[in-house]
Amino acid sequence: MTTTSLTRLPSYDDVTVVVPAPGDGPGNWSGAASAVLVDGTFWLTWRVRRPLTDGRGVSVVVARSGDGVQFETVTEIDREAFGAESFEKPVLVPVPGLGWRLYLSCATPGSKHWWVDSLTASTVEDLPAGHQQVVLPGDEHAGVKDPVITRGPDGWDCWLCCHPLDEAGHEDRMTTRHLTSDDGLTWTDHGVVLAGRAGAWDERGARVTTVLPTREGEPLTVLYDGRPDAASNWYETTSVARWDGSRLVPDDAVGPIGSPHSDGAFRYATAVELPDGRVRYYVEAARPDGAHDLVTLVR
Repeated sequence: MTTTSLTRLPSYDDVTVVVPAPGDGPGNWSGAASAVLVDGTFWLTWRVRRPLTDGRGVSVVVARSGDGVQFETVTEIDREAFGAESFEKPVLVPVPGLGWRLYLSCATPGSKHWWVDSLTASTVEDLPAGHQQVVLPGDEHAGVKDPVITRGPDGWDCWLCCHPLDEAGHEDRMTTRHLTSDDGLTWTDHGVVLAGRAGAWDERGARVTTVLPTREGEPLTVLYDGRPDAASNWYETTSVARWDGSRLVPDDAVGPIGSPHSDGAFRYATAVELPDGRVRYYVEAARPDGAHDLVTLVR
């Protein structure tokens, strides 16, 4: 059995709320999370979002836990520190010899453009005052956000969500590009590896959200979320894609996986491999009142 068999994928069944939405009703969302397990401690980071009338993505929280369910906040960063109009998916990564790095998805005020910034410090507590560096600026043609960043023996990999800015009113479209790096700061872009498919549930866009643990000999496998149309923006659902040597190929036998509640969102899934071989997932999921909670489950 591989880690991507139907019995190992996340679903809304048996979820536990880790971080409730910051308020009731649509637009109040806790999620867009990433997680890592280091020396027996779970580190979880997520963005706090409020409705459009109340500021969108207002902050990023970093917290730790011994059991992966009950978390203690360690630090919180406000969007004003970066001059950003909104935050989306953050990523926390341990960096040998340096400490920790936090990547932040930042919205450029008054535009549809996004960029990825970073903070590096010796401890998680010190990140707000850490070394700041823009790592993925985007440009006039594309906004970039929601990175999935991993580090291995061969260097760093990034799966980056890109939004084309060439057609006003259609900036919600998204593709995923693959990038590599020697240090996690300077990146080489290898092009689009996952995109929406005409007539499919992911026609409007496809965004990698986590790399799944795989056994030797298995292809690299990811979870990604997508949506069929512009009206489904913010309400993405989740499925699986596998690396074929040059691109990620969606598995049409899977999903899309959604929440049974309100807008159906089940997005920004992230996976942490446990010592016993199981996987703990964290997912932003819709609840009955239209708010989104950050939930967890183990498969």
